[in-house]
Amino acid sequence: MSLQAILDRLRAAEEKAGRAPGTVKLIAVSKVQPPERVEAVLEQGHRLFGENRVQEAQSRWPDFQARFEGISLHLVGPLQSNKARAAVEMFDAIQSLDRPKLASTLARLAQERGACPDLFVQVNTGTEPQKAGVLPDAADEFIARVRAMDLPLAGLMCIPPVDEDPAPHFRLLGEIGARNGLSGLSMGMSDDFETAVALGATHVRVGSAIFGARSAG
Repeated sequence: MSLQAILDRLRAAEEKAGRAPGTVKLIAVSKVQPPERVEAVLEQGHRLFGENRVQEAQSRWPDFQARFEGISLHLVGPLQSNKARAAVEMFDAIQSLDRPKLASTLARLAQERGACPDLFVQVNTGTEPQKAGVLPDAADEFIARVRAMDLPLAGLMCIPPVDEDPAPHFRLLGEIGARNGLSGLSMGMSDDFETAVALGATHVRVGSAIFGARSAG
């Protein structure tokens, strides 16, 4: 697969869903990819990337940002509170807001800096004990808490269980978003993003199908 092949699939999915071309943003998830593969995608003009770890992003992106204009970075992996300061300085969006302590830390940093990345609440739609995210039943209350802190809440994110049909999870995320007035829906990966587009995704996250198989972790 390649960047162009994924973009072609994405445009076809938008058309099939009756959505305007370019409605859905493609996040190229570059975690643990070698720099030369990331550079090749940058050379093709793509500018929206996702990383799982703050430390990896810090080691990779400053050099690329000095050489390529317009790069936008989204943190799509779990965020520890002690890495929050580095994250708000590095990323344009944090998609893994999932607990009150982290929200409080981000609110404090936002006040200090006078700015904050766009935030997505991660919802554990499959209520999997090993997975991060707010449980669906607690999502409305948590969203209200985040809004009370005056944080820039852009939407919701989910990672459905790997062995289940993703469609009910995408529908659930869309329902939570709709009743809370949140239009941003980050959902769908390499194997299921067409389904996510049909169900209202605004961001899809694709990694190895763009870059090739990951070399580690």
